[in-house]
Amino acid sequence: MAFGVHDHPFYRPLWRRVAIVAVTLIWAGFEIFVAGDGFWTVLALAMALYAVWAFLLNYKSPPPEV
Repeated sequence: MAFGVHDHPFYRPLWRRVAIVAVTLIWAGFEIFVAGDGFWTVLALAMALYAVWAFLLNYKSPPPEV
């Protein structure tokens, strides 16, 4: 699967998209409050923000398969 393909049928259920966002936010929280590594904190936050944008705010459901 290529980077930036958000209309794959795997992402159709809302719970999967929310789970991806939750995992990236949990990772970011771990890096902020436990690990304290600046590089991984910024990386995890960037991934979380991208996931929110791609999977919650800008998601367009693919047409149903015939």
